[in-house]
Amino acid sequence: MKNKGRKRKKSRLLRLVLFLLVLGVVLMAGWYFIVGRLYQKINYQEAADQADQPWKEEGAVNILLIGNDSRENGEDGRSDAMILLSISDNTRKICMTSILRDIYVEIPGHGGNRLNAAYAYGGPALLMETIEQNFGIDVNRYVQVNFEAFATLVDAAGGVDLELTVEEIEYVNGYLVEYNMLTGRPEGTDYMDTSSGGLVHLNGPQALAYSRNRYIGTDFGRTQRQRKVLEAIVKKLPASMLKGNGRLLSELLPSLTTNLKKEECFSLSFQAGKFLTYDMVQGSIPLEGTYQNADIRGMSVLEIDFEKNRQYLQDSIYGSGSVQK
Repeated sequence: MKNKGRKRKKSRLLRLVLFLLVLGVVLMAGWYFIVGRLYQKINYQEAADQADQPWKEEGAVNILLIGNDSRENGEDGRSDAMILLSISDNTRKICMTSILRDIYVEIPGHGGNRLNAAYAYGGPALLMETIEQNFGIDVNRYVQVNFEAFATLVDAAGGVDLELTVEEIEYVNGYLVEYNMLTGRPEGTDYMDTSSGGLVHLNGPQALAYSRNRYIGTDFGRTQRQRKVLEAIVKKLPASMLKGNGRLLSELLPSLTTNLKKEECFSLSFQAGKFLTYDMVQGSIPLEGTYQNADIRGMSVLEIDFEKNRQYLQDSIYGSGSVQK
């Protein structure tokens, strides 16, 4: 009798294990199908030189976020915003590192120039190659969004709440003058109250205007503002997704151009829960005290100490003591 009881228990346990395995497979297949459907809405554009390169190396995924000033998807316009998004299993951190566009670099096949000239010469592929060559960081994947789509993304996420000074609000209104003219909106649309600063709610066009301001804190201040807006959006994404914000996906995905493959997007989505436990840190290149303003061939550029900035990136992404390439 005892043997029969044990056999029945083992049989029930086996059936339970099989049921859970089948359920897991079904859920995995369903999630893969959903991600696949969503992926079809994104503009996939291969970067030839990076097509066969692994997307994850040394425990880290580096994705170059590119904001260009075109009004349509594609590679026209300038890369006015470059943020290296690094997800590191080694440090358990998500790093957002702005790379200033005026850094004087060697561009493969084109000699010395500003960093954002690499994008003008050869789009995301050449920009990633230039960053790799000058900073010793593997960057094989990118996500690109134009500025008008960026404003749409902020609106789809329900706007962002940020601390602004009165002076920053005044510049937001100044940039909105140009934006309203370019988009055919009535003069004065979305102007903000300049009587006081503090915590304010920004819609898409206002957040874009805030992100483009380079007159307060020069380009360093501008890149910091870009990261603040991006971080605010990232923090709102999980809640928006859980609430079933269909507009977020319908507005966001068609505005993106990337060389991330479907299976890579699936991997990122499947690990989203783990990533929520990672610390999010911000930084910018060049580091304070590692650059000087210079004039080269009539261009105002930043000459930087590449060795110190390479080591900063290596330590931030891969952990202290990492070996430079």
